[in-house]
Amino acid sequence: MVLCDRPAIAGAELRGGANDVVGLDYLDPRHLVPTVEGVVLGGGSRFGGESIWGVMRWLEARGRGFAAGPTVVPHVPGAFIFDLNVGDGRARPTREMGMEAAASAAAGPVVEGNVGAGTGASVGKVHRIARAMRGGLGSASRRLGELVVGAVVVVNAVGDVRDPDTGALIAGARESPDSLRLVDSASALAGGRLLERFAAPEHTTIGAVATNARLSKPEAAKLASLAMLGFARALSPPHTAFDGDTLFALSVGDLPADITRLGLAAAEAVADAIVRGVRAATSLPGLPAARDL
Repeated sequence: MVLCDRPAIAGAELRGGANDVVGLDYLDPRHLVPTVEGVVLGGGSRFGGESIWGVMRWLEARGRGFAAGPTVVPHVPGAFIFDLNVGDGRARPTREMGMEAAASAAAGPVVEGNVGAGTGASVGKVHRIARAMRGGLGSASRRLGELVVGAVVVVNAVGDVRDPDTGALIAGARESPDSLRLVDSASALAGGRLLERFAAPEHTTIGAVATNARLSKPEAAKLASLAMLGFARALSPPHTAFDGDTLFALSVGDLPADITRLGLAAAEAVADAIVRGVRAATSLPGLPAARDL
């Protein structure tokens, strides 16, 4: 749960062909509701959307939301990864988990790795889950003077994760189920490996960036679009037909900003968050983590 201390102007960018999102209508500049209370990132695929109702109930009980007659209606968009192929596929986010996440949201360092929405995340699935590795949740930020932009990303990609500075593979598809040697997923696909022979829309990297800059809804959408450059820096390849890459942008401040400069800083934070998420991951039987290489 990315919970805002004050109502946030929000935008989003979706790429790939397998997005699983809720509440994008609130982000349309033509929508009556000007702000959102936060963003939910979760697992469970389409089933994960149930957690949003718990978040809404928690917010409503505290009078937070869009004033509508005698009550308030909280607006909370969300995005969800497919992780039903890791562990017990019947373990999914619930309304109670949504309420607990909202109640537990706090300022300060973000716990990274296989926690929250990153619990069942995996990467490097060009040769299916048997040769994949663990993904995870990561966070990073950048400063431009008084401006700050932070990112939290749940890494659950078809492709590999690369160091954005050196291009070296950090985690991804392995040579065989019992190997710790990585192969290059982008090269495999370029060489004729056909995802459609076995793939389903089961791979999604999702996240949110937030800034203390003052943005309009269209500017927030542009920030999300520019921040998506971080996916291309750290994922190889990003945005495939079987990825549902989704990134929200939240504006919760009043500082003026150049949107291009802010967006490029956000992209750096997103790339760093992706790397941090997989480096903080821990292994499961048959699903090693980057730290095991």
